[in-house]
Amino acid sequence: MRARVFVTLKRGILDVQGTAVKRALEGLGFTEVKDLRMGKVLEVELELQDAARARSRLEEMCQKLLANPVMEEFSVEIVDNGTRPTLPERARGD
Repeated sequence: MRARVFVTLKRGILDVQGTAVKRALEGLGFTEVKDLRMGKVLEVELELQDAARARSRLEEMCQKLLANPVMEEFSVEIVDNGTRPTLPERARGD
């Protein structure tokens, strides 16, 4: 079973990196960006077949190691169609 875990700072926590990226985008002319928060995506492959069990185990992993529960929140996405989870396609800078 494949899954994605999304980890972001909680809303009340100052996201210095997100603020810096937002300012940089504004400097490049992308003034329509209202807010920007940085985070991380973890792609995980588990030796489990049951989606509920996989979700439960991933949430345990997040609470114990993958996310800092004081400052971060997380969400789990189970990819159950057998395809490899991938990040959205990036624009090429050719």
